[in-house]
Amino acid sequence: MVTKALRSLWAETRPANPPRRVWRDWAVVAVLVSGSFVEMLLREDKAWAPLVVSVSLVVAACLLWRRTSPLAAVAVAFGALLAFDIARIVAVDATGLQSIAGVLVLPYALLRWGAGREAALGLGIILIWLPVTLVVDPTSPAEKVAGYSFFLFAAALGAAIRYHAKTRIRDIDVAKAREREQLARDLHDTVAHHVSGIVIQAQAGRAVATSHPERATEVLAVIEDAASRTLTELRTMVGVLRASEGADFAPRPGVADLGRLAGQAEGGPQVDVELSGELDDLSPAVGATLYRLAQESITNARRHARHATLVTVHVDGDTERVRLTVDDDGDPSTAGGTTGGYGLVGMRERATLLGGTFQAGPTAARGWRVEAMLPRIGDTA
Repeated sequence: MVTKALRSLWAETRPANPPRRVWRDWAVVAVLVSGSFVEMLLREDKAWAPLVVSVSLVVAACLLWRRTSPLAAVAVAFGALLAFDIARIVAVDATGLQSIAGVLVLPYALLRWGAGREAALGLGIILIWLPVTLVVDPTSPAEKVAGYSFFLFAAALGAAIRYHAKTRIRDIDVAKAREREQLARDLHDTVAHHVSGIVIQAQAGRAVATSHPERATEVLAVIEDAASRTLTELRTMVGVLRASEGADFAPRPGVADLGRLAGQAEGGPQVDVELSGELDDLSPAVGATLYRLAQESITNARRHARHATLVTVHVDGDTERVRLTVDDDGDPSTAGGTTGGYGLVGMRERATLLGGTFQAGPTAARGWRVEAMLPRIGDTA
């Protein structure tokens, strides 16, 4: 078991997409470099000034590569410190500058952004350097424990934040997959409903074809229309994952059912629903998504919008798109109480799968707004 765990840690890959170098990184390096020169100027012992300053500059420069090349940054920085300390033991009578304390950032970055084998090798380098530097600068047992603790704490903090970020990414992926599954199930049930209607109409057409040929033609027109709608839904369902669960073969709620969300729950805000524009002949997938987004937004407002008295749902459609807006009048500091969870992630995923856009956040005046813009027919291409 232990061997398997160690192998798993060794095979751990780097986190994807480390943050780019930003102005704060350059600012930290600038502060360390400036501090090194100022400290050197203020020191009385300047005999080994070029060597001491050079070591500090190497350490500061390594901070710029701590995310993209954490092992290389650790190897260069602590290698320079190790060489400097060995030189101090052999011949150099000088002490390092306070600015080399920036190396504390490197164990954190190593565990946060490095691969498993990089973390192991980097910690090995650090643990080789620590005893040497503690020998060069005689310290008490308590100071030695503190020295090890500083570096181990930095490494542990990096590992903890890495685990938290990895867990959050996994939870977001699960929320997206759940929404894709739900959307695919809605599409599947809609298609099944259309196909059932086609079968019934075909059977009716066969029954009347002999005695009433003219009615058979009408039935064929109905079948053609239903088949066209079915093909549209099937195209939408392509690329959307679905778990193998049974369907109830009933169409999902759509825009016409939004009125059922209006009213006032016990102890909750009043919900008003307004429909305008061209909302006929929407894709069933789009209609189901509008209903689900509105329902989820209302639920969030009732749970998290403190002091809210009104939630307004407005759906407006034109010839190409349909827009959903859900506003509440709760306190702006608490109206967006779902930002820490994954409800908004799932809502955004569903809107994106249909080729639409999704936004949520506090309004300029008061409350929280959810806004989605979807194409009338939906598109997952």
